[in-house]
Amino acid sequence: MKIMRPSLLVLEVYRLMATEAEILKILAEERNMRKAAERLFLSQPALSQRLQTIEKDWGAQLFIRSQKGLTATPAGEQVIAYAKEMLAKKEEIFETIQSLTTKVNGTLKIACASIVGQNWLPKILQDFVSKYPEAKISLMTGWSSEIVKALYEGEAHVGIVRGQVDWKGEKIHLFRDTLYLVDKEVKTIEDVLKTDRPFIQYKSDSNYYQEIQQWWQQHFASNPRKQILVDQIEICKQMALNGIGYAILPSITLNDHDAIHKIPLSNDEKEFGLTRDTWLIGYESSFELRQVEAFVEVVQDHARCLFDYTK
Repeated sequence: MKIMRPSLLVLEVYRLMATEAEILKILAEERNMRKAAERLFLSQPALSQRLQTIEKDWGAQLFIRSQKGLTATPAGEQVIAYAKEMLAKKEEIFETIQSLTTKVNGTLKIACASIVGQNWLPKILQDFVSKYPEAKISLMTGWSSEIVKALYEGEAHVGIVRGQVDWKGEKIHLFRDTLYLVDKEVKTIEDVLKTDRPFIQYKSDSNYYQEIQQWWQQHFASNPRKQILVDQIEICKQMALNGIGYAILPSITLNDHDAIHKIPLSNDEKEFGLTRDTWLIGYESSFELRQVEAFVEVVQDHARCLFDYTK
């Protein structure tokens, strides 16, 4: 027993340090005592007392309170950075240990293009958590360029991106979907020249926008007469479905029961304008993690079932 006590004491110290690190991390993220207390499942007085204890241990004030919330002091910024580093290291060690076992658990960190996250990923995650209930999932969505950045910065194990992405690590093709011009009234590409209806576009990464511009310039001598720009593809789709104007959307966003004309984009030159590819990317070391291996298997099973899927 005497031999075990120091080891148990060390483990307890690390446990308490990790708890303090989590408190500092969440306070820095929320910059609000009430919201931070809710995330930590603590009362505000209890959290305030914990913060005072932490500041006393460090011998410095870490946050300044004001009507606008919490602001980290210069000393606080240093301690918060240390806390985040410690939590990241702890997670890395857990993942390494978990990768040595055959059981799928631990946290699976996914960064996914928003369009895939809205329209395709939910069913995959449903199957994944059903098969591996002990695994945890951390999901962030954004543009493909943001997904690549998240992988570079170690914020995700794997990324799901759209279009042509310059990636030197592991890269698995998932599926290819067709681009359609969709509208309530326009039935052919030629009708676009006659209509006064607006062309509804959504903000996306520059690669996708460039592809659409190239396709348009090949078919039309002038820009659309009227244009509407929205910040989300779902808003763009709903505006088209409700007859406000026409849009160019990938097949992943469309359903057979959508009451709308769907005109596939065609082009004599195959390099742009017709389709949009979706890829699973990541570093080789991440693909060795058991939870990532399991996720890849589920993703590929779903990808094979897509009618537009091409190898």
